[in-house]
Amino acid sequence: MARKHSKHGRYDDFDTPEEEEAPPPVPCWLCGRPTGSTIVWHHPIPKSRGGRDVVPMHGICQQTLTVNFTNSELQRIGMDVDKLLADPAVRKFVDWVANKDPDFTATIAKKQR
Repeated sequence: MARKHSKHGRYDDFDTPEEEEAPPPVPCWLCGRPTGSTIVWHHPIPKSRGGRDVVPMHGICQQTLTVNFTNSELQRIGMDVDKLLADPAVRKFVDWVANKDPDFTATIAKKQR
């Protein structure tokens, strides 16, 4: 025997909220492009060196920093993006990635030390 009233009500009883506009994309700390669906929260000063602040970045931009700089170098540079961009390898990368899609990913070659 079927119940007269459903325990949870009918499906059309739910009010569907109007779709809200998505917030504007956050710009990447290193390259300045809008971030895509994946945002990496990066510590410019590594946590192992006492860093607490985090900044939004693309995954590929974070990989570039970790390949080109040691934790000691990142600690000395701190939150100064201009010093990072002064490095020729980082400047070359930022110029290359400037016209790519926000969700673009690629393998970053390790720096020969």
